[in-house]
Amino acid sequence: MASLPPAPTSTYRGRIAPSPTGFLHVGHARTFWTAWQRTRAAGGALILRMEDLDPDRSRQLYADAAMEDLRWLGIRWQEGPDRGGPHAPYVQSKRRASYLAAWRRLLRGGFLFPCRCSRKDLEAALSAPHETSLAEGAGPQPNGKLDLLDDEPVYPGTCRHLQGSSPQLPGPTSEELDSPGAVNWRFRVRDGEAVEFVDLNLGPQRFVAGRDFGDFVVWRRDGSPSYQLACVADDTAMGITEVVRGADLLKSTARQILLYRALGLREPAWFHCRLVVDHNGRRLAKRHDSLSLRALRQRGLTPMNILSAELPVEV
Repeated sequence: MASLPPAPTSTYRGRIAPSPTGFLHVGHARTFWTAWQRTRAAGGALILRMEDLDPDRSRQLYADAAMEDLRWLGIRWQEGPDRGGPHAPYVQSKRRASYLAAWRRLLRGGFLFPCRCSRKDLEAALSAPHETSLAEGAGPQPNGKLDLLDDEPVYPGTCRHLQGSSPQLPGPTSEELDSPGAVNWRFRVRDGEAVEFVDLNLGPQRFVAGRDFGDFVVWRRDGSPSYQLACVADDTAMGITEVVRGADLLKSTARQILLYRALGLREPAWFHCRLVVDHNGRRLAKRHDSLSLRALRQRGLTPMNILSAELPVEV
């Protein structure tokens, strides 16, 4: 019988948040293990949240596999899709009402504007290095599209002049607008504003709005919230006190801090883990099938092998 996670003895609440778009790999294992160990050291509770915002790539197969692989590693959580808890549901695709509420608060606070730029326009910006700032190791997928969790191009400001509803077109004001509709919504950053925070692992961090990142998407025209908005809404609702994740999301942290401020919410502490890279120095991704936990388990490796970097070098 599987061991039960210890009951929390402090107010610390950590989380692990896999995306069920593929099998977990070594990088995920080490980051989630770090989150588990920090939760245990603090005597807190660990929450498992399934981040399935990408309907085209998310599969229940991968969600089930992720939970099985995490248990195999020895990681245990107090709340999650399989265990329930006071902040259910723990699956993002079932939390739309929470995201809409956050979107409305941002809209009515004057922080958002509608953006008519197509995805093709944004992908074209990737070919202009002077307009693009990508996270370390990030880049387009083989089909030329940005991964939803990768960095996005610095927005050129094409639609920044628009308010909560377009002044050129008849329609409801931002106070009357109740749903996003089929349009992208961006958070308007203040150019030159520095976002600074102290990462508990990597030290002081500083990003400048308009230079390191631009107006960023919080709601997509396909009807889904962005990763940035969903994380802020969920981490707040679930009472997360410390976010442990990969260093490729440092710039996302700067964006999310702006959302916390705009919504009048208290941000959690931050702990970003150094990325696991392949022998070419590129960060691992779910396309590295040979370093998925599934493949490594089949080759006879143990959790100790994976967590102590005793891995085969070929990818």
